[in-house]
Amino acid sequence: MKISMTSYNVDLSDADLRQLSQLGVDCIDFGKGSAFKGVKEQGYPDLDELLKLKRRIRSYGMDINRVTLPDLSLKFMHNEPGAEGELENSIRAMKVFGEAGIPIARQRFEGDTFPQLTTQYRSIQRGGAIARGEAVGFNQEEYHPTLELYEAYWNRFCDAYAQLVPVAEDYNVQLGMHPSDAPHPGTLFGGLGYRRIIDAFPSKNVGYIYCVGTRAEEGGSSLVLDEINQYGRKGRIFLVHFRNVRGSLPTTKAFEEALLDDGDLNMFKILLELHKVGYDGCLNPDHVPILEGVQIEHNPSWPNTCIQWNYNNIGYVYSIGYIKALLAALVEFSGK
Repeated sequence: MKISMTSYNVDLSDADLRQLSQLGVDCIDFGKGSAFKGVKEQGYPDLDELLKLKRRIRSYGMDINRVTLPDLSLKFMHNEPGAEGELENSIRAMKVFGEAGIPIARQRFEGDTFPQLTTQYRSIQRGGAIARGEAVGFNQEEYHPTLELYEAYWNRFCDAYAQLVPVAEDYNVQLGMHPSDAPHPGTLFGGLGYRRIIDAFPSKNVGYIYCVGTRAEEGGSSLVLDEINQYGRKGRIFLVHFRNVRGSLPTTKAFEEALLDDGDLNMFKILLELHKVGYDGCLNPDHVPILEGVQIEHNPSWPNTCIQWNYNNIGYVYSIGYIKALLAALVEFSGK
C-alpha cells in the first residue's frame, strides 16, 4: 500500500512538492474537477497541460493517482434543458485522463446529501484542536427526503454511468464513487445505495473511493470492516480515505472527525482488513482536524476541517507519519 495526498489546486509550488516528497508521499489525488487547465475554457482538461503536470509531479518521485471529472450539477440531476452538455464534458474528461494514463477518476453528483438534516458545529478536541462535528436535532426546520426524489436521482446517476462506464473500460480508467458525506438517511450513496452501484454496473472498472470515516459515521467500526470485506474481496476498492471519527449518526445522533489515533476506530485493525482482502492501492489521510498554527484555505462547506494539503500543515504531516508507522508494523505483523 502507498500514501496519497489530496490537492484541490493543480498549481502546487516546488516547495509543496519537495515537502510532500520528503515526507514520503507516493501520489497526488486531485479533488476538484474544475481545477485542471482547460476546464474553464472548453469544459474538460487540456491533455498537453495535464501531461506537463504529470511530468512535473513525477520529477519529484510521485505520480497522479486519482482525479475528479467535471461536476454534474442539480441541473443535470433534475434533467433540465442543456444538462446533457455537462455529461458530455465528463465523458471528454474521462478520455483525456485515460490518454494521460491516470488510473482513477471520480464523478461527483450534486444533491447526494441533505445538509438540512444535520447541523455542523466546531468540535474542540485534545489540546484545543478543531474538528468537524455534525449532529441531528439542532435544526429549526424539518426536511423529509422522499422515495420519489431518491429514485429520480438514482435514475439520473444510472443515465450518467451508462455512458461513463464504457469509456472508462475503453480507456482503462477505474471509475470510483465516494460515499455521500455526511451519510444522511436517504442519501444517494449512503447505506444500501452505495452497495447498489456495483449491482447496477458490474464492470471491473466500477468501484469505490472507500472513505473509512464517512462509512463509520453511518455505522461505526463493524460496518467499515464488513464493507471492506465485501467490496475488497471483489476487487472494487480503488482508493481508501483513511480517517477516524467519534460517534455515528445512528448511535450518538452525531459524529466528530478525529486524528487517526483519537477516534473510535482501531486504524491498525482497518489496515489488517484491507491487507486481508488484498488491497494494494493508496491510503489518503482525508479530512484532518486543524492543529495549532495551521492556516487553511477556508471552504464554507467544510469550515472546521482540512480537506486538502497546504504547506506546513502539521496535521497532515502527523497523519502521514502515523500511516507509515502502521504500514511498517503491518510488514512485521504479516511477515510480508
